[in-house]
Amino acid sequence: MNNSLMVNIARFILLVFLQVLILNNINFAGYINPYLYVLFILLFPFTGNQSLFLFLSFLLGMSIDLFEDSGGINAAACLVVAFIRPHLLRFSFGISYDHQNIRLSATPFGAKFSYVVLMVVIHHFILFSLEMFSLSHIILILKKTLFSSIFTIVLVFLSLSLFSRKYR
Repeated sequence: MNNSLMVNIARFILLVFLQVLILNNINFAGYINPYLYVLFILLFPFTGNQSLFLFLSFLLGMSIDLFEDSGGINAAACLVVAFIRPHLLRFSFGISYDHQNIRLSATPFGAKFSYVVLMVVIHHFILFSLEMFSLSHIILILKKTLFSSIFTIVLVFLSLSLFSRKYR
């Protein structure tokens, strides 16, 4: 097995257990909860097999759903953001994505920030919309999306800065 595959397997397992055992128990103000497991979708190799990526994203969401007993809402949110990721990459990184020469650790902060924010906000909006499943709760959906997204984005950037390899 190659090194990239081992890293992705370890990242998948670590993020599922971190989410289920620690992060799901954090609940600020009754509705602010970080969802760091989206880091797997953010960091999956851009040149990887798209079908495998969609399957792994679905499996990631289903793993979280099995532990949370949440009926597939995490799987749906993960699958949607995995499906639209190429469009968000093209929007955030432009021509670099078209030429397949993106290295997330070496990209400008603005492009990286827009990519992470868009992925996290879309994931959270879908997740909370499916959780509430009612337009009468739109204010609560938006509030949960905003504050949980901020918390998740901060954790994503902390994780990226702590665990990124420095390229020279």
